[in-house]
Amino acid sequence: MSRRDLSPHCRSFCGSAPSARRPSRRAFLQTCVAGGVALAATGSELPGAWADEPAESPAHAGKALVAITLDLEMSRNFPRWEDTHWDYAKGLLDEPTKRYAVAAAKRVRAAGGVIHFFAVGRVCEQENVDWLREIAAAGHPIGNHTYDHVNVLATRSEDLQFRFQRAPWLIAGRTPAEVIAENIRLTNVALQERAGIKAVGFRTPGGFAAGLAGREDLQHLLLEQGFDWVSSKYPAHPNTKDGASPDASVLEGIVAAQAAAQPFVYPTGLIEVPMSPISDIGAFRNGRWPLDDFLAALERALEWTIRERATFDFLAHPSCLGVVDPEFQALDLIVRTVERHADEAALVDLRALAARARKTA
Repeated sequence: MSRRDLSPHCRSFCGSAPSARRPSRRAFLQTCVAGGVALAATGSELPGAWADEPAESPAHAGKALVAITLDLEMSRNFPRWEDTHWDYAKGLLDEPTKRYAVAAAKRVRAAGGVIHFFAVGRVCEQENVDWLREIAAAGHPIGNHTYDHVNVLATRSEDLQFRFQRAPWLIAGRTPAEVIAENIRLTNVALQERAGIKAVGFRTPGGFAAGLAGREDLQHLLLEQGFDWVSSKYPAHPNTKDGASPDASVLEGIVAAQAAAQPFVYPTGLIEVPMSPISDIGAFRNGRWPLDDFLAALERALEWTIRERATFDFLAHPSCLGVVDPEFQALDLIVRTVERHADEAALVDLRALAARARKTA
């Protein structure tokens, strides 16, 4: 796999490994691997975990479907541009990131909506996960984002994750495919065992311009682990050079990319629910945009979605968005826009987008 196979969003994830402190495998992971921990039969009452998703709600028929999704992981370059050690500790969320995630969940819930979160399994190693339980208890679905934020397209061990480049003994004797499968399985286990949460859907770390097309092995892996939909595709789109405001052509290109971000079904039967450009990482890391430019692009993308009665999957990260948008302007824009077009649009989670793809397949 070359870097050309990746979308701009994923290329930022798969960059050169910076220097950082030496990591160690935590006792939680050792216990799960050694003991082969099985999923508990009981746990969170949240619906839809691993099971087939429900049919599209009649209330959504003919409407644009808008989802807010937040990936629970740390992000390189945030809160300070020189912060690169998070590449080795994606799941060790700092307190500001957790506070922003909880506050965002409360804010959107108060407006009558939900956020679809995706958690890196390693968050469950932290001393306290009450904040994660609180989000789930409020009715926000939480999906699987792999345990160590691994590159699921990797075919070489050195391409899996930065921490495995520095500490290859953690995956010694295993193929990349085996590591990826274990990372997905362990996240299901960690969420269930530590927080009583059943994973609702799967999102790949990074986004791929072609999604999982041509990787039937990965499609079958997810189906075998009980997932009937994945969020892996992030369409290619134009961006600016560092710090430059997007001109009309860039904004038009982002709007045009929405057509490639619509849910569909792979030949294996796995449903793809793409991420919609432009993500916070695409704007604030890759483009170094001001917040106002991000909001302008978001507004245009939402206008297209509602006009076309299409779907929109807003992709962001509390570790990034909490730094560049502490007042929740992006989330408020989405909620207000949907409210203003209540007869034409609905605020949903990704299960609704998957259900639409199944219905129209």
